Amino acid sequence: MNVSYQWLSEYVDVTGFTAEELAEKLTRSGIEVDIVEDRNKGVSNVVVGFVKSREKHPDADKLSVCVIDAGQGEDLQIVCGAKNIDAGQKVPVAMIGAVLPGGLEIKRAKLRGVESQGMICSAKELGLNDKLLPKEIQEGILVLPEDTEIGQSILDVLAISDKVMELDLTPNRSDCLSMLGAAYEIAAILGREVKLPDAEAALQAAGAAGVKAADRISVKITATEQCTHYAARLIEGVRVGTSPLWIQNRLMAAGIRPINNIVDITNFVMLEYGQPLHAFDAEQLNNGHIDVRLAEAGEKLVTLDDVERTLEPHMLLVTDGTKPVAIAGVMGGANSEVTEGTSRILLESAKFAGSSVRRTSRQLGLRSEASLRFEKEVNPESVIPALNRAAALIAQYAGGKVADGIVEAASGTHKSVSIELAADRVNNYLGTALSLTEMGQILSRLHFTFEQAGEGKLLVHVPSRRGDITRDVDLIEEVARLFGYDNIPTTLMTGVTTPGSLSKEQSIRRITRNILTQSGLNEVITYSFTNPRSHGVANAEVNPQAQVDAIPGLYPAAKPIPLAMPMSEDRSQLRTSLVPHLLDVVSYNRNRTMDDVAIFEIGKAFITDEAALTALPQEKLLLSIVLTGKRRQAHWAQKAEAVDFYDIKGIFDRLIGYLGIKGLTYTSAAPEGFHPGRTAEISLASAEGPKVIGRIGQLHPTAQQQRDLDDTYVLEVELAPILEAAGEEIVYKLLPRYPSIGRDIAVVVNTSVPVGLMEQAISEVAGELLESIQVFDIYTGERLGANRKSVAIALVYRHADRTLLDEEVTELHAKVVAILEQQFEAELRK
Repeated sequence: MNVSYQWLSEYVDVTGFTAEELAEKLTRSGIEVDIVEDRNKGVSNVVVGFVKSREKHPDADKLSVCVIDAGQGEDLQIVCGAKNIDAGQKVPVAMIGAVLPGGLEIKRAKLRGVESQGMICSAKELGLNDKLLPKEIQEGILVLPEDTEIGQSILDVLAISDKVMELDLTPNRSDCLSMLGAAYEIAAILGREVKLPDAEAALQAAGAAGVKAADRISVKITATEQCTHYAARLIEGVRVGTSPLWIQNRLMAAGIRPINNIVDITNFVMLEYGQPLHAFDAEQLNNGHIDVRLAEAGEKLVTLDDVERTLEPHMLLVTDGTKPVAIAGVMGGANSEVTEGTSRILLESAKFAGSSVRRTSRQLGLRSEASLRFEKEVNPESVIPALNRAAALIAQYAGGKVADGIVEAASGTHKSVSIELAADRVNNYLGTALSLTEMGQILSRLHFTFEQAGEGKLLVHVPSRRGDITRDVDLIEEVARLFGYDNIPTTLMTGVTTPGSLSKEQSIRRITRNILTQSGLNEVITYSFTNPRSHGVANAEVNPQAQVDAIPGLYPAAKPIPLAMPMSEDRSQLRTSLVPHLLDVVSYNRNRTMDDVAIFEIGKAFITDEAALTALPQEKLLLSIVLTGKRRQAHWAQKAEAVDFYDIKGIFDRLIGYLGIKGLTYTSAAPEGFHPGRTAEISLASAEGPKVIGRIGQLHPTAQQQRDLDDTYVLEVELAPILEAAGEEIVYKLLPRYPSIGRDIAVVVNTSVPVGLMEQAISEVAGELLESIQVFDIYTGERLGANRKSVAIALVYRHADRTLLDEEVTELHAKVVAILEQQFEAELRK
């Protein structure tokens, strides 16, 4: 919103304050002023001159020699090259010694042998934005109205000795999208009164048309939710022409191009009151009727910009009962436009719903000063005053007669807002010691009325122009900004404080990320939405493509959950596993020659076993890892090595060990979609017994082939049991003071015997004296026989308080060998 300093001074006394000082006060009170622009771009000593005569230059076809009366006593001879210069015009004349924008100084000169005693100026040469002027004026000399006084300074005539404040308004302060709204704000800051225009008196002075408006026009509201008030006046005998220069100056200061006296007055009143208006050629309306309704599907209207618009049923229209004549609150129709031949006007002022105007404006790509104000909700109590003000101005400057009465329709009434404000609450919020009287004085400056509402309380009645005030905290903000933010005392915060910290879950998730990235993995983040083909291999019977895309996760029996409004088919269901999208990431990288991929993701899967979703699904927090490619590249001293099962298992074991989790076991498994001999289920000990929390293994060769992958290893586990079992403290142990004794053992067992169970049996027999157990070799071959394997294990024994004797270690080691022979039919390897 651009606020002219001179225009503002008509509504509030700003004596003693410059535009820059007002801008500073506005900014400090909560309405930011971006810039203060001086409309005078460096013009001095330019006056109004009268062209007494114009003759062709004797030696130049495109030049004219003009005799000018500039009110200085003696006529001036000025050579001019403008095509539109003519005798009888009043024009801006730069005298000898005048300065124009850019530092151009006017001097006495000779043009083709003829003396020129000044310069006749165009709008552009005066520093005006010529794009805001009619095209014929843009291309030549600025011709002034006939009644302009000769010799008057052009600074006063064109009001360019003015300054304009550009307000950067927040969406809630739509009240300041008007000059009166800005005047209320300035008056409150300065503690001065607001002078409102008297539209009623101006209407009475204009005289009546001798007819009743209700006899010539009628109004109906069909779309009662989108339009709550529609008012119209009839003005007859108007003469469409140029608007007064002072109105043009006001509009150009606000950045609006003058068009004609009717349109300019409606724009002027819109800027003054913040209430958009529209003028229809009443002769183009069917029997002078107005019906505000919603558009019909496929209905069309050619708007004032000569573009045919196809309308939709949610769009609000102003019609004459037979055809649309305007898109309500956005733009009028060309079929009812005010033209030079218009003599009867129906003037509209209405309250359209902001949501309806906003949606229509955005969909049609039409943004206007009117739609900007309607979108933010106009003041419902300005509908009639703005209508009367515009009607009075049209009668005064377009020669019209205003018909008696206003024709209106309303579908609702505005409810005033009253809010109880407690002095204690204000002071507690602001840290001040304001009395109730002082608060009342501040609110009075804003033109808020109030009354006593008990001990230390006020019942404040909010004016309709301030639709942003709905709660007592809004009133507290008003008190704060008018009291002055700089006047609020600075106080230190008091109260009990606690140091910030991470929750156990946050801490462990951070540890997990750190350990996995330190292990060479990259974290990825994928969509929670997936495609139907990623749910289970069982779908292959229905959809053959599912066999390619489906990778069973930890919950193969989970039912897919479709989205009501999916972005696309590929993002139409909630995921039940993180693995399919991680494999997509692997494929994406391999397609770009990045064959070695080590990635992980921590995210949620959405699990339900109901085909028809009647309850919310469970949100399972999962950790998924995928490895493929090489563990290390070829080097002159070593060969390249591909990743295997133990790489992914080792990374997970490192994480589990760091978190201090015990009781984790791996059990051979052959789930669908995984390699039957290189896959295990991960279980964690609990009070109810071992609980399966995850799965680790190699993808099935068929699945790898379908995705064009090398050997690919996958892990997916639930994080909730891990978070619960993880220790929150790190326990440090003293370095051992006494030596250890190591014993190695190699036994031959059946290939089906899990080595983990052998380790568990050894640990139970050896007890506390066993410090560590490590499998360092597993061998299979013809020498051992069919279905036999050799397992070599290194055992380290140590006592914490003394040196172990060789005899007791030998005895304990013999028990270890015996338990292996008894439980696993193990034979010592010869």
